[in-house]
Amino acid sequence: MAQQATPVRRARLGRTPGPEGTAVSGVVLLLPGGDEVSDRRPSTLLASASVRALGRRLARAGREEGLATHVVHYRYRGWNGAEAHLARDAEWAADETVRRYGDVPVCLLGTGMGGRAALRAAGHEAVTSVLAIAPWLPEEDVAAPPEPVRQLAGRQVLIVHGTNDGRSDPELSFRLASRAKKANRGVCRFEVHSDGHGLRQYRDEVAALAEDFVMGVLFGQSFSRPVEDALAAPPPLGLRMPLAVGFGKSLRR
Repeated sequence: MAQQATPVRRARLGRTPGPEGTAVSGVVLLLPGGDEVSDRRPSTLLASASVRALGRRLARAGREEGLATHVVHYRYRGWNGAEAHLARDAEWAADETVRRYGDVPVCLLGTGMGGRAALRAAGHEAVTSVLAIAPWLPEEDVAAPPEPVRQLAGRQVLIVHGTNDGRSDPELSFRLASRAKKANRGVCRFEVHSDGHGLRQYRDEVAALAEDFVMGVLFGQSFSRPVEDALAAPPPLGLRMPLAVGFGKSLRR
């Protein structure tokens, strides 16, 4: 009896409430977290829970500007070493965005392992900006090369990390930001003091920071003063910028 061929797994873009009566002029691709190693297919609802609420907020904020947001549904749950499956799916999503919407700027927004995928896939020609929230990055040692940063050149990059993150070492995202900043002035990093991997204590502040960054990089709106200062400050100041309690309630633009 002939064996049935294994079906080819394909990544896909989740549905999104698009701008009403307005052509799409900017896209945020939302990259959920994942595992270091796993060949299982992600559970759609569980995997995207961390980014769906943020995607809805961004869609509301950018509706009049023509913002579309899509959750990227991966083929595999794991990064899987050199296969870098999540990053490859992020690149596919950028290709699909160009196919659907044409030449529009794309922001890659990832959490956890999705943050690493966003940073890694930033070299795609459609990507103009990256927002990595609590990105999981590999420990740098003599057996493995450092995470690449050349693909971040020419992109605006914001990293947000809790100082008490026990799952994704915040010091590693600081080191990556430091290397990227040497060749790209458009890199900044915010620290959320005393918060953990999920950034639950300061969820509203992180969401407000994400909205401020996205509306600035995709539609040219003025950044808030803290983001402006972080981008302008030399390292390490602009890479250890504290996220203030209540950020977003009374932004000065």
